[in-house]
Amino acid sequence: MSASEHQAAEALARGELVLLPTETVYGLAADAGDARAVAAIFEAKGRPRFNPLIAHVADATEAEAIAVFDGPARRLAEAFWPGPLTIVAPVRDRERVCDLARAGLDSVAVRVPGHARARAVISAFGRPVVAPSANRSGRPSPTTFADAVEETGFAAAAAVDGGPCAVGVESTVVSVLDGRVAVLRPGAVTREEIEALIGPLDSGGEGHRSPGRMAVHYAPDSPVRINAEAAGEGEILLGFGPHVGDSRWSLSPTGDLREAAANLFRRFREADREKPAGIAVSPVPAEGLGEAINDRLRRAAGFVG
Repeated sequence: MSASEHQAAEALARGELVLLPTETVYGLAADAGDARAVAAIFEAKGRPRFNPLIAHVADATEAEAIAVFDGPARRLAEAFWPGPLTIVAPVRDRERVCDLARAGLDSVAVRVPGHARARAVISAFGRPVVAPSANRSGRPSPTTFADAVEETGFAAAAAVDGGPCAVGVESTVVSVLDGRVAVLRPGAVTREEIEALIGPLDSGGEGHRSPGRMAVHYAPDSPVRINAEAAGEGEILLGFGPHVGDSRWSLSPTGDLREAAANLFRRFREADREKPAGIAVSPVPAEGLGEAINDRLRRAAGFVG
């Protein structure tokens, strides 16, 4: 049964965990300043503690209460919040986002989610919440309420049903540190959109400041083969574009990248339930949102490079 925003906020205030919908994926949320609650997230997910978490806040004013924003950070926030962009900036308030949530770093990752129910819970709670994807570590992120409950519902005192996630892949993570701006994790806000706003991006970046950077991540139980032209014996082919494979399994029959992103993790889970010999995935263009889709596919296949 779905909890109300008020019930979810009360659970957070008691130091308990909550399943929280966002526009990207469902999160397993806790008070960002409560080290015991944050530790319970790591335990429930089986997540390594060197992997920092994202602090979710209700608005940009709350973001600047915990992070030090410069001009580029403010321009990014004004352009893309509420929405699927995370900004990594120097930490201002180390108590409201505890050391464990930040993996001991001097930076903090922060975003204002685009989902109205998520912001309502955060507003009712009154403090930042960390909300990594509500999957067990390494698994595909849940993009439906049922999948979130199946993955980590056992650990949550309350669960908020926000419907299917509109975006379907995790937020873009951008570091804004020492005058340099770099994409640490591709997501729904594309590299091209960011560069159009603030100019060329730094080619480096410190990946350890972002979640979602492990070599094997987002992986279903079945082995994943990417850039496949056809399914092998016993495999299910996740097609992309017209006339590619069975339409039931297509990421997007029309070749729409936003549709493909919204369907990616859902198709992984649906295919897994069939217990195939493997999951083959058709080539997906790498431009725009395709950069994020291909990043998730490479990590699901255990190949990053």
